[in-house]
Amino acid sequence: MIRLSLPSFREMRAAAPGDQTLRLVFDQPQKLRCISLAFEENEIARTQEFVLRWSPDGGNSTKEIVRRQWNFSPPESTREVEEYQVELSSVTVIELVINPNIGGGLARASLKSLRLS
Repeated sequence: MIRLSLPSFREMRAAAPGDQTLRLVFDQPQKLRCISLAFEENEIARTQEFVLRWSPDGGNSTKEIVRRQWNFSPPESTREVEEYQVELSSVTVIELVINPNIGGGLARASLKSLRLS
């Protein structure tokens, strides 16, 4: 299992507003069966969109796994947890693109945790 987990919400909050891309590049091709993501927003109401992609060739081409939008409405709706069962072989890159506020504004992207297995 490959695991990237962040103990603190603030550690994965972007320094500036706007789209952010998290790209994991593997030294050796990986086989993935599950991808789990968790997002959290405790401060402002916003609609976030994320796109999760993978590549078998070092990022020269990518294949979309999922594109999803979520409405954060603190204090009621502050957490989004997504889990995707996949059958991916020869994965060399996983890419997560976050648009923190599709309506515009000064929201910063954040990621609570990412787990690959």
